Amino acid sequence: MRFDGKTAVVTGGASGIGLAAARRFAAEGARVAILDLDGTGGDAEAARLAGEGHEARFYACDVTDGASVTETFARVAADLGGLDVLHANAGIQRLSPFPETTREEWDATLAANLTSVFLCGQAAARIMIRQGRGGAIVTTSSIGALLSAGENAAYSASKAGVNALTRSMALSLAPHGIRVNAVGPGTTVTGMTGGLLEHQQVRDYVLSRTPLRRLADPDDIAGVVLFLAGEDARYITAQTVYADGGRLALNFTV
Repeated sequence: MRFDGKTAVVTGGASGIGLAAARRFAAEGARVAILDLDGTGGDAEAARLAGEGHEARFYACDVTDGASVTETFARVAADLGGLDVLHANAGIQRLSPFPETTREEWDATLAANLTSVFLCGQAAARIMIRQGRGGAIVTTSSIGALLSAGENAAYSASKAGVNALTRSMALSLAPHGIRVNAVGPGTTVTGMTGGLLEHQQVRDYVLSRTPLRRLADPDDIAGVVLFLAGEDARYITAQTVYADGGRLALNFTV
């Protein structure tokens, strides 16, 4: 198994892409730490994985708070024998027209989507450097880093920041044998997008812009996460891999 004997931390691991990644890491032999603010969902998922014979634990963590992150990552390393993989996945999306976007919405989005990657990436990197055995960090970006709309200024800015931060982290950590890459999902059916995708007009429009003519499910994205975190990607770092069904390549001629 690809991650046998390794410890993987997944933020936002109680649902959506994070949960799919946590399940895949466990199935591939990793000891899994699920970090989330959703205590009920996180506890239940960790218990389910443990019941299937995997080593999995839930840790309540506010990934926007430096003290919470530092304390939680130290506990994970002590409980699970170190830290080998981080999937920095936690995030939110709040849509509003740019003139109506509040400072609170802006700050909350950047904190959840970008500052959390900085805090968790730094905490993981410090542990990995001390261990001296390398490691892998995979961040969750989005096609929203490159494609924008008038209603998602904060989200797009945060994900563009994730791409830039991913590259900087990768360059800084390469001498320590730590690789850092991002996965950039296209439209994925999760709790974050569910409300929008209930509208048939929205769903039809997204599908019309997606050459593979289907929406992603969380496991589609989790597969890319595990590839980037694993040995098969050992010579890949500082990259964003877009799992978007071909959407970024499509341009209708007029």
